[in-house]
Amino acid sequence: MLADAGWWPGFGLLWIVLVWGVVAFFFWRRRGWRGGRRGGPSASGEAVLGERYARGEITEDEYRERLGVLKGGR
Repeated sequence: MLADAGWWPGFGLLWIVLVWGVVAFFFWRRRGWRGGRRGGPSASGEAVLGERYARGEITEDEYRERLGVLKGGR
């Protein structure tokens, strides 16, 4: 009879993993499968624009003009 009791710790671990999986699924579903980038496409565009300016690919005037367009000021 005691030999049959060895599966109980595994059963508890199974429930812990199952509950964690359900919580993780809803968390990822809410934020999106790709990590939930905040700010949408304009934030991504601003980041790319900032990188291009930092690398010297565009001038400060070009940077400010394009940033204004991204933010809807034009």
